[in-house]
Amino acid sequence: MSQALHPMLNIAIKAARGAGAIINRASLDLDLLKINTKGPNDFVSEVDQAAEQSIIETVLAAYPGHGILAEESGRSHGAKDSDYVWIIDPLDGTTNFLHGFPVYAVSIALAFRGQVQQAVVYDPARNDLFYASKGRGAYLNDKRLRASKRTRLSDALIGTGFPFRKGDNFKRYVQMFEEVMQNCAGLRRPGAAALDLCYVAAGWYDGFFETGLNPWDVAAGSLMITEAGGLVGNFTGEADYLYQREVVAGNPKVYAQLVQILTPYTRVIKADEPAAASAAAAPAPAETTPEQALAATLAPARKAPVRIRKEDASR
Repeated sequence: MSQALHPMLNIAIKAARGAGAIINRASLDLDLLKINTKGPNDFVSEVDQAAEQSIIETVLAAYPGHGILAEESGRSHGAKDSDYVWIIDPLDGTTNFLHGFPVYAVSIALAFRGQVQQAVVYDPARNDLFYASKGRGAYLNDKRLRASKRTRLSDALIGTGFPFRKGDNFKRYVQMFEEVMQNCAGLRRPGAAALDLCYVAAGWYDGFFETGLNPWDVAAGSLMITEAGGLVGNFTGEADYLYQREVVAGNPKVYAQLVQILTPYTRVIKADEPAAASAAAAPAPAETTPEQALAATLAPARKAPVRIRKEDASR
């Protein structure tokens, strides 16, 4: 690589490539994999677990005092009270991987006091490495990334994700999709949100939106976008997308127009809210869940709403 990288970013890249090697080896014979079901249409394989363990070992070997928030193991590793938290998705796009559809990635982000500082998304099928350090730009391999310059949503290619979990409000999803589809040039759903966000940073998409995502799905990709000159927020344009389970991103002009369309659909996953409320009222469990760790770790990162000028929204 042509530039000197932050030491913590170097560790993230090393961890991502190691996990990618495990994933590539497993992809050669998918029939041998052991697969478990976390929920309807929500799978985890032994590859997810092996890749996550490899990442955690690499990270903690270099920074034993750091915290870990990982998809499969939650906060069971690392320091629980560290200002540094590694947010890990060892295999984003597991369903694609299990079917041999080559759209999946390793996603690793490092947050310091709730702010994402380093990010890596590695596509092992293409050997594409997206990486970013806060304030130092976003890159694909050695090429600097820039968000697209399209100004009209009618000309824009938009990425998204479809609902698949029990409790998703499918009727409102259909309404949301219909409205966005009628106002853009095209809608795409490859099935790996971490890569989708990187595609916005690269300018391949002009925008992206999805609900039901977890912090490990979006943490790394969100830094790619902001470092490439784009914007990311929740459906009302606020900066708490990491733990509100909805995200919209894009270049500034397209982002403003998407927020205008998506604001009425904020919090479309209503079925999760009663469960979340009852969980908040219940006594704290002995083991911290990923959601609780998320709130405790990232809550300080809330910022003021992203204000959209009337002239931007009206375009």
